[in-house]
Amino acid sequence: MSCMITRLGSKSETFHRDGQTWLCSTGLPSDVIVEVGEMSFHLHKFPLLSRSRVIENLIKDYCGEDEKNCVMQFHDIPGGAKTFLLVAKFCYGIRLELTAINIVSLRCAAEYLQMSEDHGEGNLITQTENFLNEIFGNWTDSIRALETCEEVLPYAEELHIVSRCINSLAMKACADLSLFSWPMSGSGTAQSAEGTHVLWNGICAAAKPRAVSEDWWYEDVSFLRLSLYKRLILVIESSRIKPERIAVSLVHYAKRHLPLLGRQSSFQGGNHAAPGSTVSIPSDADQRNLLEEIVALIPNQKGATPTNFLLRLLRTSMILHARSSCQEKLEKQIGSQLDQAALEDLLIPNMGYSLETLYDIDCIQRILDHFVLVDHEAFDSSSNYIVDEGQLMGGSHPLTPMTMVANLVDGYLAEVAPDVNLKLPKFQSLAAVIPDYARPLDDGIYRAIDIYLKAHPWLTDSEKEQICRLMNCQKLSLEASTHATQNERLPLRVIVQVLFFEQLRLRTSIAGWFFVSDNLENSQNPSGNLAISRNNGPAHVGTTQDHFLEVDDIMERVSELEKEYLSMKEELEKLVKTKGGWNIFLKKFGFRSKSNKSCDPKTEKSSESKKSKPCDFKTPATASFTNGRENHKNGESGL
Repeated sequence: MSCMITRLGSKSETFHRDGQTWLCSTGLPSDVIVEVGEMSFHLHKFPLLSRSRVIENLIKDYCGEDEKNCVMQFHDIPGGAKTFLLVAKFCYGIRLELTAINIVSLRCAAEYLQMSEDHGEGNLITQTENFLNEIFGNWTDSIRALETCEEVLPYAEELHIVSRCINSLAMKACADLSLFSWPMSGSGTAQSAEGTHVLWNGICAAAKPRAVSEDWWYEDVSFLRLSLYKRLILVIESSRIKPERIAVSLVHYAKRHLPLLGRQSSFQGGNHAAPGSTVSIPSDADQRNLLEEIVALIPNQKGATPTNFLLRLLRTSMILHARSSCQEKLEKQIGSQLDQAALEDLLIPNMGYSLETLYDIDCIQRILDHFVLVDHEAFDSSSNYIVDEGQLMGGSHPLTPMTMVANLVDGYLAEVAPDVNLKLPKFQSLAAVIPDYARPLDDGIYRAIDIYLKAHPWLTDSEKEQICRLMNCQKLSLEASTHATQNERLPLRVIVQVLFFEQLRLRTSIAGWFFVSDNLENSQNPSGNLAISRNNGPAHVGTTQDHFLEVDDIMERVSELEKEYLSMKEELEKLVKTKGGWNIFLKKFGFRSKSNKSCDPKTEKSSESKKSKPCDFKTPATASFTNGRENHKNGESGL
């Protein structure tokens, strides 16, 4: 959008520069010299004192009657020599243009020189104030004017120019676009080709306004200095705008001014500018101060700020060694909405001096503890009735975030498990935070445990049993159970539990099939044997007898399975003390030993991806199920 312009004066240009000197060629000799910085202006007394009270008083005080020229110094005038040249042109009535770039410094210089209406009608203070009021009605020019306030900040603050600019911008950012049509950045040039047409006299008439999204102002305010941007965001926040809009604006600002926030940043040192950044790379101290200010502006509402942005801020704060209070706020904010996080964002490298582990496990532990605390508080406050166990397992609304976090934690544990420096207590502490009801299936935690056992083969039997208590053998899928029964890294006690629950599951399934089959027959023949007609009586009686024979056969098989389990349990107790007896036991009951096959995802993942592939449980499951059917025909148990 073109900048607003106001023209003052009517005389032609009479100023010319000679080195460090500005001369006014009016035909009259100069009688006053004004020094501003390294520049000097050879001017005339009357045009200046007729407009400025300060210059009038100086001429009276320092210029004697016998002195041909008097010298005045304005080294601290707002805007410097560039602005004073415009003031001098205004005093001489020479044409000049007021724009959003020079209006603030001119207004401050006019106040500095006391160029009020007492020293001439339509003086510079009045002219600049009128144009400022026009500027405040335009978004783009208000941004430009606010940016120039940095050069004359003390004077602009005293004249309330900064606050008026910020209030004007905040009002436009919070305005309902369906009710107001503020001139916005880039809208003039972007719409001229599509929605406007140019008339013969240069006036643009809009044919059809283009819809504008709520993020139209984020890019413009991201160019402001931190102090001004912070004040603008605070004013916008006080206007009760949606916290999500403030958060997105903070994301834009952080991406532009924090090079280390980009994903291409190096964690071994060195700053790399984020993509799309046009600013020079600031020092670590400046970035640390900027990051802490941005964190302080983040809305406290849950879910208002994207979780991946918060995690990237947290990672950057560790690199820049930000204050502990800053990191603590980020951890709590992330913990309150951990269910929205992605696994790759949780893999924060350890920035500590000890470097005990590859990833920062302690940080994730604190985030997870805070999530559990917030989740329990939310659940207690929203529960006005007693919730039974069935509703808990069913995944009611308050428990859905906990289930999502459980899957997230299981994946995180699988990623950090290969670290040989990861101690067992830390692994247990992280996994134990998730309650049992949050995991519909324990395949994820079993996979993480298996990877940890492979990476830590020196664990004792007691430690292996401790870590296996983190999973519930009853909640393993068929594939995971089959893999577990053939996994020699697991303690024998755990394998026995898996076998027991598999047999129990099979028995329950058979009993359920019998119940459904019996109900189906009763529904088809509600009157029982009395409804048998005389015509097809013998055939139906034969079918019923066959059915009872099948039921008897099923009951006999169930009884055989129970006997097989008891004998298996007794034999296992005898062989559990001998190491070689375990392989004999597996062969006897139809299992193939595939313990050498690891479910470590590190051996299966590609060089370009960081995500671990899940263990492939399908092949062992199919083999076991086939062996079970063949052995079952021969009177043996497939378990």
